[in-house]
Amino acid sequence: MRIATYNVNGVNGRLPVLLDWLSTTQPDVVCLQELKAPNEKFPEAAIRDAGYGAIWHGQKSWNGVAILARGKEPLETRRGLPNDPDPSQSRYLEAAIDGVLVGCLYLPNGNPRPGPKYDYKLAWIAAFETLAAELIQLEEPVVLAGDYNVIPTEADAYKPERWVDDALFAPEVRDAFARLTTAGWTDALRHRHADERIFTFWDYFRNAFARDAGLRIDHQLLNPAAAARLVEAGVDRSVRSMPKTSDHAPVWIRLA
Repeated sequence: MRIATYNVNGVNGRLPVLLDWLSTTQPDVVCLQELKAPNEKFPEAAIRDAGYGAIWHGQKSWNGVAILARGKEPLETRRGLPNDPDPSQSRYLEAAIDGVLVGCLYLPNGNPRPGPKYDYKLAWIAAFETLAAELIQLEEPVVLAGDYNVIPTEADAYKPERWVDDALFAPEVRDAFARLTTAGWTDALRHRHADERIFTFWDYFRNAFARDAGLRIDHQLLNPAAAARLVEAGVDRSVRSMPKTSDHAPVWIRLA
């Protein structure tokens, strides 16, 4: 099973890129973030024509998450993060697909820091940690995939010194991510590329992609049952070079 996560940065505006990538790589499961579309504007027909069933949790202009499954319908198990400090924001969706529980998340950016947006980010992370503590106990494979808006370590930023004051690299945020991995969640991409400089996001400015001046902020965390089946993980970098593309690239894993 190939499971991918992709911050599409506007599902309708990037639809040609998304459909091309789906056709080329044919992932079995896809978690999308930052749909930037209300529920009624989700491009369901085009997604279904591409061979995917879908569920989505949209929001006008901002946020929004979706889960796609190739050749089948995802079985929705949860909509919205339990105890979300602002449930009006569409940031979490969960489904069962072929015996794997998949959580799709778009964690708040949190900038500027300090401030209300950063406080919301910390509160959201606390609620997410509570859910993760529940899900890790399941015997079935669980994958929590999405745009975490977290730079876990200095190795995950092109020039980490430039991010010292940013909410993505704040000590409290990195500590929270470390708590998840210490609790038993496996950071799939880093697990398979332990010593490699590997990024998932490149800003549109200052020719960042061409200079490989990126960040690793899109992650897939696996519970022990899923980690035991992990075969490989990677980033579809070429998608970031396409015209009118997102500033993120798809991140994927393959489970036996």
